[in-house]
Amino acid sequence: MPQTDEIARVAALFKLMSDPTRTRLLYALLEAGELYVSDLAATTGTSESTVSQALRMLRASGIVTGRRDGRKIWYRLSDEHVRELLNVTLEHTHHHPGDEDPA
Repeated sequence: MPQTDEIARVAALFKLMSDPTRTRLLYALLEAGELYVSDLAATTGTSESTVSQALRMLRASGIVTGRRDGRKIWYRLSDEHVRELLNVTLEHTHHHPGDEDPA
């Protein structure tokens, strides 16, 4: 059984990913590899200010990292674990849609 602090970190990660806007941003980064704010906004149909606010949270949690190139910051998923988590979660939703009766 994981330690209490590990459980809290896992719960915080799922809470962070529970927001549809942040999750759309993560899947956009998963598909594209690396994008900057205006590309993320266009790809997800979200305002740049909303994207920036979401990226601050995702960066602070270590899910997303940024690379500065002049005035632009290019964002990407922080590591392979995040990619795996997104892929496995999406695969799980395809196999276990939430609207079916579990019995």
